[in-house]
Amino acid sequence: MAHDGPAYERDAYLGELETEVTEVGRDGGRFFAAAADTVFYPEGGGQPADRGSMGGAGVMDVRKADGIIRHYLADEIPLGPVRQVLDWSRRFDHMQQHTGQHLLTAVGIGRFGWATTAFHMGPSVCDIELDVAALGDTDLRRLEDAVAEEILAARPVTTRHAGIDEMEALGVRSRLLPEGHTGELRLVEIEGLDLNTCGGTHVRSTAEIGALALVGTETMRGGTRVFFVAGDRVRRRLAEHEARNLKLRTLLGAADDELPELVELRLGREKDLARERRQLLTELARAEAERLTATDDPVIARHWDDRDLPFLQEVGKALIELAPDRVALLTAGSGSEGGFLVVAGEGSGLDLGAVGPEICTVLDGRGGGRAPFFQGKAAAIGRRSEAVDFLIR
Repeated sequence: MAHDGPAYERDAYLGELETEVTEVGRDGGRFFAAAADTVFYPEGGGQPADRGSMGGAGVMDVRKADGIIRHYLADEIPLGPVRQVLDWSRRFDHMQQHTGQHLLTAVGIGRFGWATTAFHMGPSVCDIELDVAALGDTDLRRLEDAVAEEILAARPVTTRHAGIDEMEALGVRSRLLPEGHTGELRLVEIEGLDLNTCGGTHVRSTAEIGALALVGTETMRGGTRVFFVAGDRVRRRLAEHEARNLKLRTLLGAADDELPELVELRLGREKDLARERRQLLTELARAEAERLTATDDPVIARHWDDRDLPFLQEVGKALIELAPDRVALLTAGSGSEGGFLVVAGEGSGLDLGAVGPEICTVLDGRGGGRAPFFQGKAAAIGRRSEAVDFLIR
């Protein structure tokens, strides 16, 4: 029996089509047009919508609702004859990824008993969710090798339609019906391996998938999400990795197999240096606090052009220890913007909850805190002398 579905179902390899615009309108501020036929696949079943042009206007999205396929366009187009042109590279990529998913799912359940519960096609990486608690590296390699065998087998991939009452007898893997579906279902078959309900676009043979690589896993909801790339994405991903490795080899002066160990060594050194730096800053802050408490000014005031708020906090901690009855205004930053810290120990008698917001007003800043510190950022750090005068009063 012949089936007169949309052009993308009849021939996934059709890249252009002359058809008729039957409806135009706006949806949430976006232009849309419906047509008598279409080469554009609407988003669904884990596969993103196609892109391209329609009557010269860019097709930005394609959605199906109430049986009507709407093409959301960059510009308005009139009713009447129209030429649709598909972004073929995007379409073929989706065909490779989607067929790769069918094959991966079929091999997963057929050879290993791992059922697929969900599928998502991303712009760079795809994933399936398997009903298995965890997969190790050995499991992934076994699965990837088994898929590679079926790609080399060049199994034909075909479509057909069948009634709902025929699903069980045909051995259809997925029998989940689209919401509100009536009549026959579209089936995608990988010869001798899989028969599944699907409305997406696929290549004609497993050989056209080219290659499929498993690139990672993560556990979720009692199952395992498996990330993969198929087709031309494998070559592109390899090229990206090689370019990245070349930069690393050049920067680190090491061979590929030495890079992980060398990076680990460098990271260890960075952690040691960071620890030493924190210790030195703490010692410097202590020395600054000792110098500041040696004065008898009513309010201790100090500004650093090249420091930041964490450094002010270290100085503040030392001041509370050395002079718990003193009040201090510490500021940092070059130019008009910077950070500030008001320090007031228990013996100072200063109500930080009341004074802090006033200091913010003077410095055109925002801040908060609780005794013995009130800190924040200011847009007028140059007015710090006015803030000191306010604290003296």
